[in-house]
Amino acid sequence: MARKSIAQRWFLNSFLVVLAILTAIVTASGLLLHNFYYSAVRQSLKARASTVSSILLRYSSGTVGSNFYTEMRSYIESFPDKDYMELMAIDPYGNVSITSSGFSYTSKQDRMPDYQDALTSADGMGYYVGRLSNGQKIMAVTQIVSVVNSEFSAMRFVVSLETVDKVITNLVMGICGAALAVLALVLVFGLLFVRSIVRPVREIGAAARQIARGDLKSRIVKISDDEIGELCETINFMADELENSERLKNEFISSVSHELRTPLTAIKGWAETLMSMESDPATLQKGMRVITAETERLSGMVEELLDFSRIQDGRLKMNFQKMDILAELGEAVLIYTEKARQEDIEVTYREPEMLPFIYGDKNRLRQVFINVIDNAIKYSDPGGSVKIDAFQRGEDILITVADSGIGIQPEDLPKIKTKFFKANYSRRGSGIGLAVADEIIQMHHGSIDIESTPGVGTTVIITIPVRTGEEPAPEEGRLLTQGS
Repeated sequence: MARKSIAQRWFLNSFLVVLAILTAIVTASGLLLHNFYYSAVRQSLKARASTVSSILLRYSSGTVGSNFYTEMRSYIESFPDKDYMELMAIDPYGNVSITSSGFSYTSKQDRMPDYQDALTSADGMGYYVGRLSNGQKIMAVTQIVSVVNSEFSAMRFVVSLETVDKVITNLVMGICGAALAVLALVLVFGLLFVRSIVRPVREIGAAARQIARGDLKSRIVKISDDEIGELCETINFMADELENSERLKNEFISSVSHELRTPLTAIKGWAETLMSMESDPATLQKGMRVITAETERLSGMVEELLDFSRIQDGRLKMNFQKMDILAELGEAVLIYTEKARQEDIEVTYREPEMLPFIYGDKNRLRQVFINVIDNAIKYSDPGGSVKIDAFQRGEDILITVADSGIGIQPEDLPKIKTKFFKANYSRRGSGIGLAVADEIIQMHHGSIDIESTPGVGTTVIITIPVRTGEEPAPEEGRLLTQGS
C-alpha cells in the first residue's frame, strides 16, 4: 500500500481546509457586499421617490391643468440628481412621457416590471434590477402618484449599477488578494513547519534502523526542546540502555562461563586423578567430596539460570501455602554457618521467639534467603561478620542481612538488582541471583531494599507482608526487566 508522507497528510487535512474556509469567506463577503450596496442604492431610490412624490403632491395642490404639467416638466428636466440618476414621468397608459435626460423612452424592448409591481403593491412602489436592451445593468424604483386628473400616474427612478458593480468587484478582488496572501503564508510556513518535523523524524528513523541492525553506538542530535527533542532523548536513552544491557549480557556470559568452568575443571581434575592412581581410601574420599561439592555448586548455578530463564519467559510458578517463615530462614542460616566458619566469617542470627505465619512459596523464599546470605558471605573478607535479624513491624515481616564486607559503590547501588549486573567481578557468582530473588519477593507482594557504604558493609532488607487470608491462585513469574 502506498505510504502518505506527513507533508501530503498536512496538505490534505490542513491546507485544503484553510483553502475551503478562505473560499467560503470570500464568497460570503461578496454576497454581503452585493446585498449591502444594492440595498443602499435601493433605499436611496426609495427615499428620492418619497421626496419627489411629496413635491408632486404640493405642486398639484397649488396649480391645475397646463400649469401643473409645465411645472412638473420643468422640475423633471432640471432634476438635481440627473447626473447619476434618471427620473421618468409615466402617464396613465404606462408610457414614459418625460425624462430628466431629455431623451424619449420609446424602446419597447425595455420592459418596466417595477411599474407593473407598483400598480399591484400595497404601498404603490415597485422594484426591479435588470438590463436594458443595450446591455446596461440598472436598478429602477417606480412610485405611483395619486394626483386627481393628473397626466402622470407614476414617477420612475433609474440608476446604473455599473459603478456599483465595479466597486463591489474591486472590494471582492481585494478580499481575494488578502485571502491568497494568507493562503501563501499558510503554505510557506506550513511547509517549513512540516519540514521541521519530517527532517528529524527521518533522522530518528535512520538512527532507529541502525540500532535495530546492531549499531548501538548510533545517536540522534537533539535540535529542539519540543516533543521531537523529547523523542530524540528517548531514543538516545533507549540506545544507552540497550548498549548497557548488551555490555552486561556479555559480561554475564563471560562470568557464567568462568563460574561453570571452575567446578568442571575441579571435577575433571579429580576424576582423572582418581582414575589414574591406585585406590587410596583417604584420597578417594577427599576427591569424591570435592566432586560432590562442585557438582552441587554446578547444579545450583544451572538451577539459578533456569529460574532466570523461567522469569524471562513468564513461566516461574509459585506454590502459595501457609508457612512458617522462621523455619525456612533458620534452615538457610544453618546451611551457610559451617561454610562461613571455614572462611573465617562469623554469622550471628538473632532468631525471634515467634513470627506470624504467612502465605508464600517456602521453597522460593528459602532460595531468596540462601542467595542473600551467600552474597553476604561471598562479599565479606576473612575476619568479617554477617548479622541476620527477623522481626515484625506493623503488617510486615522484615528480615535483615548485614555484612561487614567491601560494600557497593553509590553509582552501582541503583543497578544492583538489574539482570546481568555484577558490582564486583573479582567475586564468584553469575550476577543474576539477586535479580531472581527480587522478582520472587515482588511476587509475594514484598520488596528488597539495599543499603551500602563502600568499605563498611551492606545491609539487605527483605520486607514481606503478613497475609491474614488465603492467597489466590499461584501467579506466574513476570518478565524480568531492567531495574526490576
